[in-house]
Amino acid sequence: MFTTRPTLQGTFGMVASTHWLASQSAMAVLEAGGNAFDAAVAGAFVLHVVEPHLNGPAGEVPILLAPAGGAVRVLCGQGVAPAGATAAHYRGLGLDLVPGTGPLAAAVPGAFDAWLLLLRDHGTRSLDDVLRYAIGYAEHGHPPVERIGATVETVRRLFETEWTSSADLYLPGGRAPRPGEPLRNPALAATWKRLLAETAGAGDREARIDAAREVWRTGFIAEALVRQSRRPTLDTSGERHTGTLTEADLAGWSASYESPVTYDWNGWTVCKAGPWSQGPALLQQLALLPAELPAYGSADYVHLLIEGCKLAMADREAWYGDAADVPLADLLSDGYNAGRRALVGAEASYELRLGRPGGRSPRLPEQAHARVDDGDRAFDPMGAGEPTVAEIPGEPHVAVDGTTRGDTCHLDVVDRWGNMVAATPSGGWLQSNPVVPELGFPLGTRLQMTWLEEGLPNTLTPGRRPRTTLTPSLALRGGVPVLAFGTPGGDQQDQWQLHFFLAAALRAPVRGGLDLQGAIDAPNWHNDSFPSSFHPRGRRPGSVTVESRADAGVIEELRRRGHDVTVGPPWSEGRLCAVARDPETGVLLAAANPRGMQGYAVGR
Repeated sequence: MFTTRPTLQGTFGMVASTHWLASQSAMAVLEAGGNAFDAAVAGAFVLHVVEPHLNGPAGEVPILLAPAGGAVRVLCGQGVAPAGATAAHYRGLGLDLVPGTGPLAAAVPGAFDAWLLLLRDHGTRSLDDVLRYAIGYAEHGHPPVERIGATVETVRRLFETEWTSSADLYLPGGRAPRPGEPLRNPALAATWKRLLAETAGAGDREARIDAAREVWRTGFIAEALVRQSRRPTLDTSGERHTGTLTEADLAGWSASYESPVTYDWNGWTVCKAGPWSQGPALLQQLALLPAELPAYGSADYVHLLIEGCKLAMADREAWYGDAADVPLADLLSDGYNAGRRALVGAEASYELRLGRPGGRSPRLPEQAHARVDDGDRAFDPMGAGEPTVAEIPGEPHVAVDGTTRGDTCHLDVVDRWGNMVAATPSGGWLQSNPVVPELGFPLGTRLQMTWLEEGLPNTLTPGRRPRTTLTPSLALRGGVPVLAFGTPGGDQQDQWQLHFFLAAALRAPVRGGLDLQGAIDAPNWHNDSFPSSFHPRGRRPGSVTVESRADAGVIEELRRRGHDVTVGPPWSEGRLCAVARDPETGVLLAAANPRGMQGYAVGR
């Protein structure tokens, strides 16, 4: 089949990410003798610079890592709710939802500590080695992708009238960033230079990394983050609020390791983060598949995947979260999913059908049942017509008041020793909170994914993680890591990843290995029948968006079955990246998404 690019093959190392500068910076680390984990950290800090509308140091990241010869682990870089972030406090402010922007939505920042913990425990290079690329692009500038400027334009009025520190950085002289004109962030470069200077005498490589983590938690960075949290800030509620983040919150949290959740399917073992993410929803979609699948790409096939996704995402909404024990064994069990599979009929379902794992009774807040009005489609990332920054799935959804669905980045690396990593950094977007002027980056807004009703698995709870949409993937065959992949896209991530994984796993391999690029390039789709994880929540029952490249007969048949189909632009669904390793030959593979025209794979 036609692909936009070849699936890269080599034996030395492979990187795939959502921005070419991050991919090449990570590859430079491999070329200098670093391993996959060193490369991933370097690439991640470059992503903070070159995709500031999609992630930042004060955001969050789940990382799946597979050390050569070792077990797959999850490194959780999702920070928790601060001690003062109680549902009662927010309701006392007159809120029924956590704002989508501003300091009230900020969890304890998690990304920075997770990346440094990965570097300390699994990397080989120094802090200077991995930060030099990000410092260089922040100090000397980089040619910004078009969507940075487009995002800034959507929040121009907010920046100019309220978030003036953001205007200073992103609207110098009143002009938004433009492609071809280097965008600099001198404050961010100065932050990392000061961090390196303050930790220069800390001791060996590991001691210095720990010293840098301490500066983040208790030093000048922590002080600046707390000052920013205490500044009254206009948010999506239309009011100015201060946040709840304190010195003690920052000092008391660190990233941590845990075991992945796994599911065995058709000879593969797929690994995901736990139900504090939406990761198990991909596993449940696999569990819902029948033993015999319809022909790949047929209307029967697409219909089956859409309806299975609705059931898995309804269970995600009812049961996932860090504030309660999640009945994950029941949710992934054969018996439970056989019963759920029986609900899939010939017609599209418009209901939010919550499951009862182990006989438990589900409960959702009223906001989860709200339907998004068609009048809101002006800012719908699934709308038809020519894409804009507010319409492309995988890009931030931003209104002039700062309302944002947000989005993210992705990064995969595999090296010649067989180390493999998949990570989905996000949060701390330029449109999430005002830039901290002393640091050059903003706080995040992940608490918007929690509920303010008590007693739910995802109720806003101090010390608990908000249920995130971030969900990288690792897949094994015969117990050996073979494939690392992921995508930006909020609630769509585990839809697009399922479609990619099945395309790669089911279709005949070409050119001696998995056809990663073909699986990425294949026409994609998603549905929004379940509650959105982003402010102001809500759902679109029955909605399905497909790329216009999809077969016209399939689209017609989906509509006949009752799906509310929107035909989107031809290259609009998903921003997948993937790397792979053949354990028998040692051949490495990589591919990246052409959609958005900035993701690239590199390697040799």
